[in-house]
Amino acid sequence: MPKLVVVTREGQESTVEVEDGLTVMEAIRDNGFDELLALCGGCCSCATCHVMVDPAFGDKLPEMSEDEDDLLESSDHRAEISRLSCQIPFTSELDGLKVTIAPED
Repeated sequence: MPKLVVVTREGQESTVEVEDGLTVMEAIRDNGFDELLALCGGCCSCATCHVMVDPAFGDKLPEMSEDEDDLLESSDHRAEISRLSCQIPFTSELDGLKVTIAPED
Protein backbone atom coordinates (compact mmCIF):
# COMPACT_ATOMS: atom_id res chain seq x y z
CA MET A 1 0.00 0.00 0.00
CA PRO A 2 1.38 3.49 -0.85
CA LYS A 3 2.71 5.57 2.02
CA LEU A 4 2.27 9.23 2.91
CA VAL A 5 4.68 11.04 5.23
CA VAL A 6 2.93 13.66 7.39
CA VAL A 7 4.81 16.30 9.37
CA THR A 8 2.82 18.05 12.09
CA ARG A 9 3.14 21.73 12.94
CA GLU A 10 5.46 20.74 15.79
CA GLY A 11 7.74 18.85 13.40
CA GLN A 12 6.72 15.31 14.36
CA GLU A 13 6.97 13.05 11.32
CA SER A 14 4.73 10.00 10.83
CA THR A 15 4.25 7.62 7.93
CA VAL A 16 0.77 6.29 7.14
CA GLU A 17 -0.51 3.83 4.57
CA VAL A 18 -3.13 5.23 2.21
CA GLU A 19 -5.97 3.32 0.57
CA ASP A 20 -6.74 3.81 -3.10
CA GLY A 21 -9.31 6.49 -3.85
CA LEU A 22 -8.57 8.81 -0.93
CA THR A 23 -7.34 12.37 -1.10
CA VAL A 24 -4.31 13.48 0.90
CA MET A 25 -6.73 15.35 3.20
CA GLU A 26 -8.80 12.22 3.86
CA ALA A 27 -5.66 10.18 4.55
CA ILE A 28 -4.41 12.76 7.05
CA ARG A 29 -7.80 13.18 8.74
CA ASP A 30 -8.54 9.44 8.86
CA ASN A 31 -5.18 8.75 10.54
CA GLY A 32 -5.89 10.98 13.55
CA PHE A 33 -4.05 14.20 12.72
CA ASP A 34 -6.49 16.55 14.46
CA GLU A 35 -4.60 19.76 13.63
CA LEU A 36 -5.71 19.47 9.99
CA LEU A 37 -9.24 20.81 10.41
CA ALA A 38 -10.66 20.20 6.91
CA LEU A 39 -13.82 22.01 7.93
CA CYS A 40 -15.54 21.84 4.53
CA GLY A 41 -14.91 18.10 4.21
CA GLY A 42 -13.04 18.38 0.95
CA CYS A 43 -15.23 20.76 -1.05
CA CYS A 44 -12.41 23.26 -1.74
CA SER A 45 -14.18 26.03 0.12
CA CYS A 46 -12.28 26.72 3.35
CA ALA A 47 -8.47 26.24 3.07
CA THR A 48 -8.26 24.55 6.50
CA CYS A 49 -6.49 21.57 4.90
CA HIS A 50 -3.50 23.66 3.74
CA VAL A 51 -0.25 21.69 3.50
CA MET A 52 3.26 22.29 2.22
CA VAL A 53 4.21 19.64 -0.35
CA ASP A 54 7.66 18.18 -0.88
CA PRO A 55 8.90 19.98 -4.02
CA ALA A 56 10.21 16.68 -5.43
CA PHE A 57 6.59 15.68 -6.07
CA GLY A 58 5.48 18.96 -7.66
CA ASP A 59 5.37 17.59 -11.20
CA LYS A 60 3.29 14.58 -10.09
CA LEU A 61 0.45 16.65 -8.63
CA PRO A 62 -2.65 17.77 -10.52
CA GLU A 63 -2.64 21.37 -11.69
CA MET A 64 -4.00 23.85 -9.16
CA SER A 65 -7.52 25.11 -9.92
CA GLU A 66 -8.51 28.78 -9.73
CA ASP A 67 -10.64 28.05 -6.66
CA GLU A 68 -7.73 26.42 -4.84
CA ASP A 69 -5.42 29.27 -5.82
CA ASP A 70 -7.94 31.88 -4.58
CA LEU A 71 -8.36 30.10 -1.23
CA LEU A 72 -4.62 29.82 -0.71
CA GLU A 73 -4.27 33.55 -1.44
CA SER A 74 -6.20 34.20 1.78
CA SER A 75 -3.54 32.40 3.87
CA ASP A 76 -0.81 34.32 5.66
CA HIS A 77 1.34 31.18 5.31
CA ARG A 78 1.09 30.54 1.58
CA ALA A 79 4.32 29.38 -0.04
CA GLU A 80 5.32 28.19 -3.48
CA ILE A 81 4.83 24.61 -2.25
CA SER A 82 1.37 25.25 -0.74
CA ARG A 83 -1.59 23.11 -1.74
CA LEU A 84 -4.98 22.21 -0.33
CA SER A 85 -4.74 18.55 0.61
CA CYS A 86 -8.37 17.97 -0.40
CA GLN A 87 -7.37 18.69 -3.99
CA ILE A 88 -4.66 16.03 -4.20
CA PRO A 89 -5.93 12.55 -5.04
CA PHE A 90 -3.48 10.09 -3.52
CA THR A 91 -2.25 7.55 -6.07
CA SER A 92 0.49 4.93 -6.07
CA GLU A 93 2.55 7.42 -8.11
CA LEU A 94 2.66 9.58 -4.97
CA ASP A 95 4.06 6.80 -2.78
CA GLY A 96 6.43 8.46 -0.29
CA LEU A 97 4.92 11.94 -0.68
CA LYS A 98 5.85 14.16 2.25
CA VAL A 99 3.53 16.96 3.36
CA THR A 100 3.77 19.38 6.26
CA ILE A 101 0.60 20.70 7.84
CA ALA A 102 0.64 24.48 7.40
CA PRO A 103 0.38 26.83 10.39
CA GLU A 104 -3.16 27.79 11.29
CA ASP A 105 -4.38 31.15 9.97
